[in-house]
Amino acid sequence: MMKLPIYLDYMATTPVDPLVAAKMGDCLTYDGQFANPASSHVYGKQAAERIEQARVQVASLLHAAPREIIWTAGATEANNIALRGAAYARAEQGRHIITSQLEHKAVLDVCYALEKEGFRVTYLPASATGVVHPEQIAAALEPDTILVSIMHVNNEIGVINDINGIGQITRERGVWLHVDAAQSVGKLPINLMQMPIDLMSFSAHKIYGPKGMGALFVRLRPRVKLTPILFGGGQEQGLRPGTLATHQIVGMGEAFALASNLMAQDRKRIVALQQKLWNGIKHLPQIRLNGDIEQRIAGNLNICFDGLSKEILADKLRNLAISSGSACNAFNTDRSHVLRALGLTTKEIELSKRFSIGRFTSEQEIDYAITNIIEMYKT
Repeated sequence: MMKLPIYLDYMATTPVDPLVAAKMGDCLTYDGQFANPASSHVYGKQAAERIEQARVQVASLLHAAPREIIWTAGATEANNIALRGAAYARAEQGRHIITSQLEHKAVLDVCYALEKEGFRVTYLPASATGVVHPEQIAAALEPDTILVSIMHVNNEIGVINDINGIGQITRERGVWLHVDAAQSVGKLPINLMQMPIDLMSFSAHKIYGPKGMGALFVRLRPRVKLTPILFGGGQEQGLRPGTLATHQIVGMGEAFALASNLMAQDRKRIVALQQKLWNGIKHLPQIRLNGDIEQRIAGNLNICFDGLSKEILADKLRNLAISSGSACNAFNTDRSHVLRALGLTTKEIELSKRFSIGRFTSEQEIDYAITNIIEMYKT
């Protein structure tokens, strides 16, 4: 049997934690909570109870009210509901939106679509380190700005934005702030009772939960009232209709509960592994880190192996399951709009690889990766 490469692509997706999978399994078969949670009989009520328990688990990690959590099919759908719903709800107040060139395609593509509908969008350029600064937001605000959308952690280069500082500016101006937190939840503390954020998107599969599951935080006070963009049975306060997937939701709830208990422990171990990897290879010629070295999430190293060729990288790193950019860019000709926004050339982008470490990464795997990379320079 062929030996599988070492998995170092946790920012693309995480494996479902076994404890999460076990909880999900309880909601799939006849002897579990399998029923439609909208049904009025006892089976439906049991499923509904599991869903509300999961809603409490998610809200607890975020320090939010359970009623502020709307289930979605993932962060992409949450971003669509948030951006479109906010734009339509506030269109009479203004039609200007601010985002950045480094956002995920799930935000950028929605903004491109809104532009076709008559909204104006300012795409803030990247700083040299990839951080979006509050001062940039303040300078870009216009009298008719209604919405700002800035990610918490960049999915490719791992840099952390000061969303508290950005939120203070938007709150003072009465502008709604949406934050894509798919890559930060469970890794960084998030307290929505204190953070001046109006809308926040989440994904389960970045936090050891199932794919195809996410949530959107919609603030109750001060009230954020979105215009629905989906229509059907009226579930989730009319914002996301459709039969709720009990097993997926329970999985997300359990993943968030685990993160609440393991966040500090995970971070300490992952930071140590990240530092070990970088310290083991940073002496190599023409190697450099893309993005801010300090203001970045634990476990992300986006590295440019300048001076080598993409053929050597593909051959010598074949035993490492790593990424050349966002997995969601696999269907686009531009493999990394983020690195391009940082000013990297096409060749430098081709020579950049993202290493991301997670809960199940071992020290032995990091040792192997270091050896593998060093050997590559001996050819």
